[in-house]
Amino acid sequence: MLQAFLEEKPLYYNEIDYTRMPRVYQKIKSNFSSAKIIHLIGTNGKGTTGRFLATALFNMGYKTAHYTSPHIIDFNERVWLNGANTSYETLEIAHEKLQNILTEEDSHSLSYFEYTTFLAMLVFNGCEYIVLEAGLGGEHDATAVFDKILTLVTPIDYDHEAFLGSGIEDIARTKLNAIQNSAIIATQKHKEVYTIAKELSAIKKVSIHKVDEYLDNEDIKNVEQLSEELSLVSYLQDNLKLSISCLKFLDLKYKVENFSNSKLFGRVSKISNNIVVDVGHNPLAAESIVNALKDKKYILVYNTYKDKEYKKTLQILKPIIRHVEIIDINEQRIETKELLYRTLKELEIEYVSFNKCEKNNNYLVFGSFSVVEAFLGRYNE
Repeated sequence: MLQAFLEEKPLYYNEIDYTRMPRVYQKIKSNFSSAKIIHLIGTNGKGTTGRFLATALFNMGYKTAHYTSPHIIDFNERVWLNGANTSYETLEIAHEKLQNILTEEDSHSLSYFEYTTFLAMLVFNGCEYIVLEAGLGGEHDATAVFDKILTLVTPIDYDHEAFLGSGIEDIARTKLNAIQNSAIIATQKHKEVYTIAKELSAIKKVSIHKVDEYLDNEDIKNVEQLSEELSLVSYLQDNLKLSISCLKFLDLKYKVENFSNSKLFGRVSKISNNIVVDVGHNPLAAESIVNALKDKKYILVYNTYKDKEYKKTLQILKPIIRHVEIIDINEQRIETKELLYRTLKELEIEYVSFNKCEKNNNYLVFGSFSVVEAFLGRYNE
């Protein structure tokens, strides 16, 4: 069974063998059919950009897949094919096939993300377009081994410094090194990203463009119309622009209706009149949330991983927070309550343990995919 097999693999590693994925791929690459792969790299916004793009391509009549991560509730959220999450029956068939393709040693040694990347790509055989979202990195990411026709670069910011580097230049270089031939870069917060992109363009002889180079007045009007129809906050509008720029790069004529049902759940998603959930987990996501929700005050349902810049994140969120309610999450990566309490005290933010939502208060559920998953589990009860 796929689920039992994946449960034996850790979700998080202190060290990663960057040679493993390319080495295994060279052995089994003949098992994957060719497709036009669009690679998504960056810190925030990969999931929504990818879903906007994949939905539009599918609605335009192309066999289209979208590989995204992590999932909120069910694993098959990661493997989207032709308008829907892949069935578990299909995933089990692909798992059995992958087990036959891999050696026992390779099957055992591959990380959770590496294995599921191969699994998804088997499911995607026969597709015309594959929107392939990187995990935490760029050049060393499991998704980087496949040949791409285009790379889309969402906003790059500080995150996963242990693997990507401590400075924004290092992080940007690691991510942008995944570009193979052509790329479109979304509007960036850090000017260093543009500088590194220009350097790499010259060194690697690759074509790198800014998103605005592909958008005309009609596109901007379409974004405005879709933003109203889909209730898109500003950062989601930027992700939509990047997906449209990709269609323009591919010389594909789109219609506004091609983006119907394209909003990905968990990104400033209202699940009731007084509850907003968002899977964001870093300062850049917090800035986007504050910009989107600045007209109200919220009770923040929160928890965080140890390796996140949670003090900075909470500091950014503070202007829209009434107080924090900490939701329990049973994961090894979650920060200890003692350290989280200390941080909240230093920031002079009141906190209690989360129990339940009251109808007369507004709630923002934020901190990670795990926070949203834990909250929805209790909310749906």
